[in-house]
Amino acid sequence: MTRRQTLVRRLRRDTRGTALIEFALTAPVFLLLLMGIFDYCWQMYAQQVLQGAVSQSARLATLENNAEDQSDLDDNVKARVLDVFKNADVTFSRKAYESYDLVGEPEPLSDKNGNKVWDTGECFEDMNGTGSWEADRGANGNGGAEDVVLYTASMKFNRILPVWRMLGQPQETTLRAQTVLRNQPYGTNTATRVVICNK
Repeated sequence: MTRRQTLVRRLRRDTRGTALIEFALTAPVFLLLLMGIFDYCWQMYAQQVLQGAVSQSARLATLENNAEDQSDLDDNVKARVLDVFKNADVTFSRKAYESYDLVGEPEPLSDKNGNKVWDTGECFEDMNGTGSWEADRGANGNGGAEDVVLYTASMKFNRILPVWRMLGQPQETTLRAQTVLRNQPYGTNTATRVVICNK
């Protein structure tokens, strides 16, 4: 038997250092998984903070004394979000509808060809005052008395751990929180309907 064969046989039987090699193989996967769990939990916490702030501000937005100016309510939501994510970009939108069942629905139209979108020559009912057919009939803003308002806050931020970049995902992500509430009956309803056929 040659010296080389003896050396190979001895190395096969030697189990010292096996744990180190096994750790070197499994540690990167374990650390990647651990970082992903931490980052996901942090995002879940941020989502709950955002949803809580949006729900509180939306309840206050239905009161008459907040009907004209919603900026203080938006500033409150933004402040609560920025306590958690310092560099988040927080944006807001409000859409007003006549009732809950109309949230997200398109404006009514005489759909001659049945494709569920407005085509030239078809009449439509302009529910939000834009002068053109919209796939969402909601009017921008907080609406009027007894209107149903869809309040949305979005926060765009960079994830805190690089695990997403390592997986080929974008480091930036956006969380959204929404709530739907009805304004109090503090005045007359401001809904307007105009049928438009010559566009």
